[in-house]
Amino acid sequence: MRTINCIPAFNDNYIWLIVDDNKRCCVVDPGDAAPVIEFLEDHQLKLSQIWLTHHHADHTGGVSSLKGRYPDVDVYGPKSCRFEAIDHRLEKGDTVMFADHHYQILALPGHTLDHIAYYGEQSLFCGDVLFSAGCGRVFEGSYSQMFDSLNQIKALPANTNIYPTHEYTQANIDFALAADPTNLRLQHYQQKVLSLRSDNQPSLPTTLELELAINPFLRCECLDTEQWQTKQALREPLDVFAYLRDWKNDF
Repeated sequence: MRTINCIPAFNDNYIWLIVDDNKRCCVVDPGDAAPVIEFLEDHQLKLSQIWLTHHHADHTGGVSSLKGRYPDVDVYGPKSCRFEAIDHRLEKGDTVMFADHHYQILALPGHTLDHIAYYGEQSLFCGDVLFSAGCGRVFEGSYSQMFDSLNQIKALPANTNIYPTHEYTQANIDFALAADPTNLRLQHYQQKVLSLRSDNQPSLPTTLELELAINPFLRCECLDTEQWQTKQALREPLDVFAYLRDWKNDF
């Protein structure tokens, strides 16, 4: 048995904390140590693992303080990551054990070249690759790499729970509606998210089943591109993805 808790950080980050029956916990992408320490102490939890998806500071910035306070913690992260405080370096096909369950490592380059995700127990901790109704910017990799990474996620079971690390959902929905204005499920989802956020509740986690229905970056094969009035020839799904990502960058 496990529970997954959401710890807000900075302006829009979420730090995910997995707790087992023995009050041991694993924290995912702790960009800030302070809210994690507060949560651990308030709930009398023991930090045993830290999982990192990539090297960006808003995902790694709290690691040194957490290791200093909890010296027995094991830090897991990408094999190619330049962040030095990683104890166990992971690549595609590796597994991590927590709470008697295996989590598979997926290599998902695009946002960064070192980006990985942790998949197990019908849950995907995907960092900045996939967001609800959107996807991450392509900073280091290529559009082709990012598109392939999203296709890896699309191949997972539809009942997979998705745990991104940013509360970008409202802004992503605004763009998604521009790209896919007749999507009724997306319109209904917008109302749900508006209600959640008006109560200061997280819109996450999401599910892969939902994202396959409303996220334009996962729907490149079926979007009506003619309505966009673009002069570009968008013959292949990768062409559609690249156009969408460029459009979203300036939206």
